[in-house]
Amino acid sequence: MEIIYLLIFISVLIASGFLIAFVWSVNSGQYDDDVTPAIRMLFDNEVKTLENADQENKKPHQ
Repeated sequence: MEIIYLLIFISVLIASGFLIAFVWSVNSGQYDDDVTPAIRMLFDNEVKTLENADQENKKPHQ
């Protein structure tokens, strides 16, 4: 029976550690931006402008 009390104490200690880590991350702004990660993959590549395309066409081919 004593081991059950020890296991309950350890589990409450670990759970409170995770709760403290979660509250700390929320207060430090870890979850502030919830829009950008969803659209980040859409803007990974640089958009080619006409000037960039013309400069690439004028480069000598090797």
